[in-house]
Amino acid sequence: MKSIPILLLVLVAVAIAVLISFMGNLSTYTTVKEARSKPGRYVHLVARLDKLQPVEYDAVQNPNYVSFTAVDSLGHSIRVVYRNAKPEHLERSERLVLKGAIKDGQFECQEILMKCPSKYKEEEGYAAKGLPPAS
Repeated sequence: MKSIPILLLVLVAVAIAVLISFMGNLSTYTTVKEARSKPGRYVHLVARLDKLQPVEYDAVQNPNYVSFTAVDSLGHSIRVVYRNAKPEHLERSERLVLKGAIKDGQFECQEILMKCPSKYKEEEGYAAKGLPPAS
């Protein structure tokens, strides 16, 4: 009879340990200012591409290097370095979720998620004018 409560206690302790280990990997969306206050810490930075600044990418010289400036919703900007192939339609994206960390004053990005302009916006415009959608 006494082995069942001990077994339940051990299972609860293991479940708590697993939950605590997962909490260390959780990351919330952050701004440039917050990311700069946590250098080296992995964060998800929500920003948009600064289209007034150049995107550095040379597919011949180094196809696994992209550098650009990102601006968050508060207007703070940071230089982003992505050491992978340039994402298709980067310049057309509305919003970027950049996953990485601040190193040496720039954002070293490991993954980029893009929210691109939706084709449905175009179709809504056609519907508002009473026209059939473009094929």
